[in-house]
Amino acid sequence: MNEKSCSFHNEEELRDGQVKSVPAGNSPPKDKDSSALLAFRGIPISELKNHGLLRALTADANGWAPVVSPEVLRAQEEWEAVQNIQPDTGSQTDQPAQLISFSEALQHFQTIDLSSFKKRIQPTIRRTGLAALRHCLFGPPKLHQGLREERDLVLTIAQCGLDSQDPTHGRVLKTIYKKLTGSKFDCALHGDHWEDLGFQGANPATDLRGAGFLALLHLLYLVMDSKTLLMAQEIFRLSHHHIQQFPFCLMSVNITRIAIQALREECLSRECNRQQKVIPVVNSFYAATFLHLAHIWKTQQKTIADSGFVLKDLEVLAKKSPRRLLKTLEIYLAGVSKGQTSLLGAQKCCGAAAPHSKDLTFTGVCDLPPHSSEGMWPV
Repeated sequence: MNEKSCSFHNEEELRDGQVKSVPAGNSPPKDKDSSALLAFRGIPISELKNHGLLRALTADANGWAPVVSPEVLRAQEEWEAVQNIQPDTGSQTDQPAQLISFSEALQHFQTIDLSSFKKRIQPTIRRTGLAALRHCLFGPPKLHQGLREERDLVLTIAQCGLDSQDPTHGRVLKTIYKKLTGSKFDCALHGDHWEDLGFQGANPATDLRGAGFLALLHLLYLVMDSKTLLMAQEIFRLSHHHIQQFPFCLMSVNITRIAIQALREECLSRECNRQQKVIPVVNSFYAATFLHLAHIWKTQQKTIADSGFVLKDLEVLAKKSPRRLLKTLEIYLAGVSKGQTSLLGAQKCCGAAAPHSKDLTFTGVCDLPPHSSEGMWPV
């Protein structure tokens, strides 16, 4: 048989997909695998996938399996594990809590049942004898009838404590923390980080005695307004002064107590009647009192050892001249909006360059001209 016939037989056999005999002129193959290799010679690669012999070889591997290293197997398992991980889009536990505004927090208290707390309030101070006669003749006017419900709401909130199970309460706390510290992340409702803000311990609820949740609402009001936020942040920095440091939040709670007493003693009634509002007046009074405290603290070089005396004198002043404190705040906020007031720098003056200073500069009550109808009690 010549080479042509051999080639012809090979092609015929390969088309049938079977090997029947060994062509002449070649040594006989030693085994089945050798005959298969000879059979594939001369076949285009593109035709191999359609050949029956190749399919037979791949289908019948006689129990043979490829050898794979342990490293490859481990890598494959890790990759399959990564592919099986599904993103948890439904869970909201890891999402940062949304900031809450003062109006939203106030609305929360306006919509829940506070009847049990309202029973505890004493809207006004009870006076008897000469004190009652003097107050009737020379004291401030009584609050208008239409404003008394709003006043009672303020005093009722002051009876409410901090409930860590209430989501709104938690949002208020976290908003205060974020705005004062500049943090973008949530914080735990209990922990040492609250001591950094000026609470006495790891649980802010223990420091709200005498002011209740109203103390936190006042802080929220202070940090959620762009103008008063600047004031809050600057006072917060002053509270961390290496010599004049003081507990910021604890001092704020004491100022809220002063505001509550001023409201109950009708010291704010004239201003509330004039504005036909109670809550905005109480908020502004709180902020103005805090501003004056910081002014006294900085300019008179007060330290934590002076805190009791400062707060006592501050309460006397606030009750005596609430309108003057409110005017001080009004002037300060007007300067902030025009970029002319900075608590950490000298106040800018129109027409002249202000000297560079790192000292706190406040527009305090003592900087205002005397008022014709209200006296000024020294602090």
